[in-house]
Amino acid sequence: MGTSAFILMDQKKYSPERLLADSIIATFHANIMLNFHNSKNYTKDGKFLSTTLNINDKMVQENNCSFIFYVDSIHNPNINFYYYEDVDLDPKQKLYQVGCIEEIYGVEELVFQFIYAYLNLNRADYFWVADYDWVYSWNDLQKLKGLPYDPDWCYKNPKLMNLS
Repeated sequence: MGTSAFILMDQKKYSPERLLADSIIATFHANIMLNFHNSKNYTKDGKFLSTTLNINDKMVQENNCSFIFYVDSIHNPNINFYYYEDVDLDPKQKLYQVGCIEEIYGVEELVFQFIYAYLNLNRADYFWVADYDWVYSWNDLQKLKGLPYDPDWCYKNPKLMNLS
């Protein structure tokens, strides 16, 4: 399995329906394509666990430029975020790690387009690449948007990048 990434959001504001709605709006604003087949996963006792979206670059379909995006239920035991100290966030925030992007390698530009549009709607949320000890805020992505595109953007600490 490759490198996964997540949206981090306040536990009090999270609902799968809101993440789904904001994801649809973000793909619309980013001018990218979203496929939703309403394929749901359930726990063994029948509670909703997650559903998946496929987000594609509609301009590059022949190269299969897409990623799988999971919309998690509040019943999903994997949504609790435990790495506050690792990524220098206040543990009092009580965040969920939701909106899992299964594999970002090879689709970094598409991920940037989507996450930029998503964080524009949800400016208090963060974007976190699971193998790294930092997060991206709306301000970080806004600054990156003003620079020439760097295909390795998500593998670099935004605090160490020249974003001024």
